[in-house]
Amino acid sequence: MSSNDLSNYRKSYEKGELLKSNVPENPMELFQKWFYEVDNNDSIDEANAMTVSTVGLDGYPKGRVVLLKKYTYEGFIFYTNYNSEKGRAIMANPNVCLSFFWHAAERQIIIKGKAEKIVENLSDGYFESRPRGSQLGAVVSNQSEVVKNRKELEDKLQDLEKQYEGKEIPRPTYWGGLIVKPIEMEFWQGRANRLHDRIRYKLQEDYNWRIDRLAP
Repeated sequence: MSSNDLSNYRKSYEKGELLKSNVPENPMELFQKWFYEVDNNDSIDEANAMTVSTVGLDGYPKGRVVLLKKYTYEGFIFYTNYNSEKGRAIMANPNVCLSFFWHAAERQIIIKGKAEKIVENLSDGYFESRPRGSQLGAVVSNQSEVVKNRKELEDKLQDLEKQYEGKEIPRPTYWGGLIVKPIEMEFWQGRANRLHDRIRYKLQEDYNWRIDRLAP
């Protein structure tokens, strides 16, 4: 068996800089700039992939990758089954963490915030825009529940295809959007000699953002 010791792995980060003197007052402006840049980087696939970390009902934190579907000055929106492990964890404890890591750009963003359901008509609109197969998949899957085998899911999908043939598929009430409203956002830019740039925004009581540089 080959060695599992990774202590000699080394990489020099030299693709950019992040200076407190030239960042905007609102972190969403910096997020928008970074996202635009990485989304137009041919070396990065699915720039909107992010890790959503929650505190589960069992008391353990858990992270999983989901796709960001929209961002505004208010927050970050993604969609899920509200009855899933993730959904139930958020309903019990809305304090969550989002993180983006764009390796090719040597950039990371960590976002702390509170999650809440978006209004139903927005969830309806997004559900209607999804491919029909994705709509059926949302209905078929009791997300996070134990299933006997894959055939059980495929059989249920076939039954639903017949049931909704030529018909509109309604959005399940247990499926919809969540918005994470940030209270803290940290931007990380890799730098040489491990002296990485870390700029943190913290929301203050007057709803302005305090900006600090953190030691790497």
